[in-house]
Amino acid sequence: MFDGYIDFSDINEMPFKQREIETFRLRPGDILLNEGQSVELVGRCAMYADGPEDCCFQNTLIRYRAGPQTDANFAIQLFRYCQAIGIFSRIAVKTNSIAHLGVSRFAELELPFPPLSEQRKIAEILRTWDAAIEKLEALRAANLQRRIWMRTHLFTGRTRLPSYTGEWREVALGEVLTEHGLQGTGAEEVFSVSVHKGLINQIEHLGRSFAAADTGHYNRVLPGDIVYTKSPTGDFPLGIIKQSKISAEVIVSPLYGVFTPATRALGVILDALFGSPIAVRNYLHPLVQKGAKNTIAITNRRFLEGKLNLPMDPAEQAAIAAVVEASQDELTAIEAEIEALTRQKRGLMQKLLTGEWRVKVEAD
Repeated sequence: MFDGYIDFSDINEMPFKQREIETFRLRPGDILLNEGQSVELVGRCAMYADGPEDCCFQNTLIRYRAGPQTDANFAIQLFRYCQAIGIFSRIAVKTNSIAHLGVSRFAELELPFPPLSEQRKIAEILRTWDAAIEKLEALRAANLQRRIWMRTHLFTGRTRLPSYTGEWREVALGEVLTEHGLQGTGAEEVFSVSVHKGLINQIEHLGRSFAAADTGHYNRVLPGDIVYTKSPTGDFPLGIIKQSKISAEVIVSPLYGVFTPATRALGVILDALFGSPIAVRNYLHPLVQKGAKNTIAITNRRFLEGKLNLPMDPAEQAAIAAVVEASQDELTAIEAEIEALTRQKRGLMQKLLTGEWRVKVEAD
């Protein structure tokens, strides 16, 4: 179950006794809440609306069924608000890192429910924001799918941009990346590398600086440089490869590899390609040796020995990079709109679901 909807892609068929089926059978409009999860996820909910027939829920979930004076669409908005502001996590019993909400504690929770007609009006208002966010999320998903297509077609030469017929060739990265070896002067800010944000100020990213007192031996990063972090991180167990999109020169730990691409556009292509965990693994796996404590053993020279099929024509590189950057600009704009609408809806929920703002309802 995900926040907002139920995933029916992986359903198990299990034998049940008739009494058990009636106890756990779902009806349209039923709301399911996470009973036991991490503190951040306990109480997340979704409505069963158009799923398969004869569907039952696990006893690790709490089922809420609206009564005659309760609108289910209002109830799920109220539950989402309670989860977002931490009401469910506060009343849950914590065991290690897991929070258990419990049916009895959920049932004893007192929440504000206005008259039924007002519930429906509030749910209708909030649903307008949900619909707008869902459309933007669909646009974001389409953008990400196009980026996957670009990695498998546009970045490999399988699909060419119109009017470009220049050579594509399998080359070692050492032919298109150069390790300039520049070090800090003392005037640069210390940066780290994040999976989602790329190069980012270390204090902004980690809350404080972990840099040595003397950073003169730190590697200097020029705008457009490719940086390789040799640390396992989440979906990137062999490290992260990012291009610096910072307009100023910065410095990074001497443990990072820093390389200047033959053209800025080629750096854009490599950055987009290595945004995929699969692409990073396929490139680095033949080159890296893993230590006993999951440490990564690879020299900068060894990093440059891997090969990729790349366009040799700078004009074609620039054209491909322009497509990549247009796609990234579109994604950034979509995510900004999603964030703005989500923030607006959160403010509306605070006002409408607490009774601070009342809505006018036409008399029946």
